[in-house]
Amino acid sequence: MTEIVQAYEPVSIQLTDGAANKVKTLISEEGNPELKLRVFVTGGGCSGFQYGFSFDEISNDDDTVINHQGAKLLVDPLSIQYLMGAKVDYVEGLQGSRFVVQNPMATTTCGCGMSFSV
Repeated sequence: MTEIVQAYEPVSIQLTDGAANKVKTLISEEGNPELKLRVFVTGGGCSGFQYGFSFDEISNDDDTVINHQGAKLLVDPLSIQYLMGAKVDYVEGLQGSRFVVQNPMATTTCGCGMSFSV
């Protein structure tokens, strides 16, 4: 009898369908298929840390790369420790349209949703 062992890599961070679609739309508008969305964590903000987003053409060797529906999300090794289990989404509302992070590791967040503490 052969035993089947399945290995899987836990999802460190997720890109929602809405965020993936927006990334693809923005990349298409820029006309540069090499662009990828980068999410990062920096010190500062009213709660201690804050999220940042940028578009990069280059993936660093130590980046975590998440592929979802043809969109790529990059996370550097320092930021990934604060984003384990998080979801990156794209929302449209009264505060405008923006990428947001839903982070289960955040113990407090500020009203804008861009600043948090762990």
